[in-house]
Amino acid sequence: MPEPTDDARWAVEAALAADAKGGSDVVILEVGPVLAVCEHFVIASGSSTRQVRSIVDEVEVRIGDGGGGKPIRVEGLDDARWILMDYGDLVVHVFLDETRTYYDLERLWSDVPRVAWTRPAGVAGSTGGGAAEGSAE
Repeated sequence: MPEPTDDARWAVEAALAADAKGGSDVVILEVGPVLAVCEHFVIASGSSTRQVRSIVDEVEVRIGDGGGGKPIRVEGLDDARWILMDYGDLVVHVFLDETRTYYDLERLWSDVPRVAWTRPAGVAGSTGGGAAEGSAE
């Protein structure tokens, strides 16, 4: 699994934000080599629409406070089953658990590498394998 590069900085920040709000199975996919519209996908899940919105809010705050700006557009806020945050080179997908299972983006993009990321030492993460899924090996 490739280590994160400077290009992946905001993807890692989004993954950390999702993990901090209890997002499960947080992964970063390097889609740039096969998808012309962006470089990375971050995919995370929440167990309720409230949690999905909370994850999205945290991603927006962390990227904004870090100097990454606001998303170009956000879709899916009304029903919060699948919220897509478009930052240009980064697209963040936050799903309700069953919606993520249905669309299975990881299967659709199984041929692209996952970017390694880890939560800071001493920081408890979500249950559900968040950083373990994307940890450096």
